[in-house]
Amino acid sequence: MIHILLAEDEEAMREYLKRALEKSGYQVTAVNCGSKAAPLLEENEYDLLLTDIVMPEMDGIELARHSSKVSPETKVMFITGFSGVALRAGDEVPRAKILSKPFHLRDLVLEVERLFTPESASGLY
Repeated sequence: MIHILLAEDEEAMREYLKRALEKSGYQVTAVNCGSKAAPLLEENEYDLLLTDIVMPEMDGIELARHSSKVSPETKVMFITGFSGVALRAGDEVPRAKILSKPFHLRDLVLEVERLFTPESASGLY
């Protein structure tokens, strides 16, 4: 089973995403900020880090950089509502997938599925 670490500071969005991903068959650990997600990346194995970019304490870009050091096999997908921030994230973590808000949950699930298809295993994620 694919295990996802979700870091999203908005409670309603975090719960919404968590439920949708779990209904699609993924195991999800959800936290409200990057500083809570960082130690989890060191203690557990995750297939995907799904993180908001703009968060208090530790933003998603900093969290993704930390993930690449402590868990380089973990794929990264950013979610954001800010296009300028998405461009910065793409520059700083070029292998990450970026999903801009608003998005339909179906789109999120499809993008997660694509990350784990055999064709994507050797390509960019």
